[in-house]
Amino acid sequence: MSIFIILIAIALVAIPRVIEASRDPMDDAARKDALGEFATLSQGITHYSWFGPARGPVVVCIHGLTTPSFVWLSMVKGLSLMGFRVLIYDLYGRGFSDKVSGKQDAAFFMTQLNDLLAHERVGGDVTLIGYSMGGAIATLFAAGNTGKVRQLILLAPAGMGTVASPIVNFIAKTPMLGDWLMLALYPGSLRRGIKAERAIPSTVDGIYDLQAKELEFRGFVPAVLASLRGVLWRALKDEHQAIHRAGIPVLSIWGGADTVIPIAAVGTLAEWSRNATQEVLEDAGHGLTYTHTEDVLRIIRENLPTAR
Repeated sequence: MSIFIILIAIALVAIPRVIEASRDPMDDAARKDALGEFATLSQGITHYSWFGPARGPVVVCIHGLTTPSFVWLSMVKGLSLMGFRVLIYDLYGRGFSDKVSGKQDAAFFMTQLNDLLAHERVGGDVTLIGYSMGGAIATLFAAGNTGKVRQLILLAPAGMGTVASPIVNFIAKTPMLGDWLMLALYPGSLRRGIKAERAIPSTVDGIYDLQAKELEFRGFVPAVLASLRGVLWRALKDEHQAIHRAGIPVLSIWGGADTVIPIAAVGTLAEWSRNATQEVLEDAGHGLTYTHTEDVLRIIRENLPTAR
């Protein structure tokens, strides 16, 4: 009996890792139908796309934890009509970019963004739009490059403090066991979350299927965990205060029904950055970029003179 129990225990430990190893690699075959372009940067291959007029002011859009750059596909149409030249890209571990292993801290994401901007010869005077985790990344970049950033737009941004359930906190804080739990539990949790939202209309065609497809690729789930343990594990008070002192205009748009980033974060940002303009879409959840696209674009047009 003891041998049987040991074998079951070994199987339980091994199964999530075997499933992860059996997932598809992100390689040329996986990328064959991808739209946009690819750049080989210092950390790996990055997938990116440009939209809008060639000579317009540059907007760089940074997506969140689990939904790659396709989250912007409806937003870029409106931004282009405003006259912006829009750059979107997949963070490492998501979309068609390489599934890079290791820490995903501030330095990791700053390197990718700086590499891409250098590759595309984008200098200063850029507008950053960051959604969810992308809001934290945009904040970090703006705070470290105050002379290059024209304005900062944050959509349901992370970085106001640790926002996670008790189980996510445990996974993030616990090496080895947390890694196993992430592989074992997270795919099912993400699928349930996507299923619960499928009835919500989206301006991005097929977004829920595209979100679920991320789980087919090896390295996606470990990348999510690396971000939870890295860039998402700290409050960005110092960075927001640096942006405030530099006089960079900040517009933040929140979902009043967001269950991922609580509405209390509005007060946190107001404390850190007194001049930030904040708007709340009362009936929007965390997916406001693709569920309330026109509302978000309207707020951008109304609040930022350079977007008119």
